[in-house]
Amino acid sequence: MAATAPTTSAAHAQPTPLSRRRGRLDGLLFVFLLALAAQQVAALPWIAGLGLSPLVIAIVFGAVYGNAMPGQMNADWAAGVNFAARRILRIAIALYGLRISAQELVSVGVPGLGLAASMVVGTLAIGVIVGRLLRLDRETALLATAGSAICGAAAVLAFESSLRSAPEKSAVAVATVVLFGTVSMFLYPVLYHAGWLQMDTAALGLFVGASVHEVAQVVAAASAIDPSVIEAATITKMARVALLVPVLLVLGLWLARRAPAGEEAGAAKGKAPVPWFVLGFLAMIALNSTGVVPQAAIAAINPLVTFALTMAMAALGMETRLSRMRQAGPRVFALAAILFVWLLFGGYALTLAWV
Repeated sequence: MAATAPTTSAAHAQPTPLSRRRGRLDGLLFVFLLALAAQQVAALPWIAGLGLSPLVIAIVFGAVYGNAMPGQMNADWAAGVNFAARRILRIAIALYGLRISAQELVSVGVPGLGLAASMVVGTLAIGVIVGRLLRLDRETALLATAGSAICGAAAVLAFESSLRSAPEKSAVAVATVVLFGTVSMFLYPVLYHAGWLQMDTAALGLFVGASVHEVAQVVAAASAIDPSVIEAATITKMARVALLVPVLLVLGLWLARRAPAGEEAGAAKGKAPVPWFVLGFLAMIALNSTGVVPQAAIAAINPLVTFALTMAMAALGMETRLSRMRQAGPRVFALAAILFVWLLFGGYALTLAWV
């Protein structure tokens, strides 16, 4: 009897399937509460005035918790956090397509679409080249570049999901978006009112939408310049967001082709080069373009999508360790600074060329 007692105690110590499910739900609930808190903070007038989205605040909250309480989260909680950072993220990115319609994209015409495509392709190309020159690892360079090129934190999340990179790399990339996107948001109106941006309001809308990082930052910068700039700026920004689909398709094919024998190939083995959430994103754009879904329904869904992305950001922050972020060093911020200069001056020159 004495010999069997430790075995019986160990068996009782093992978590049951029910306790594991409860643990996952507890982890998911905690992420939900963090996202809710981030949303409430983002709604404060002085925070909203800075153009900080709930996504950015959520990753800060998550990172503070993850680094203040390292090793305190049990495996079942971690499974719930991982579910938010991966599954909920992919669903939210797919539904993000409901914010875009083909009609809106067409409304900016060839100049707007051409400018958006030129900026995305140019920024990605410069980011890849400069990232290699700075000896950044592939994932960090691509994540930071995607945030500058396409749509800020949402693009970083989408690329992270395809690259399956470490959470701290995504956190660093988001930090660059926050820093330089915020600088752009304040700098553009200053340059305009100082008389240094010699464009009419239509061209200014294209320029702001094609070169500022986050959607919220685009709206804030445009409204500070002139209310008439907001519509063209927002639609041009949405054109950049729509380009997330072909960019991710190319990324998936590139990753599949470059996967060598060994550890990296093993990670990519059996993985479809086209992530399902990319196809979902494209399908949602097509659905929104048909007009079948009432605008009232889309208006109700969009805040839920934003909240789901906020939950993913909070979960990503919880998985992030600042000690690993520091390993990236100043080089990733140097890359983001170079891309910021390109977005400002290259974007201005390309806007004049297209308009």
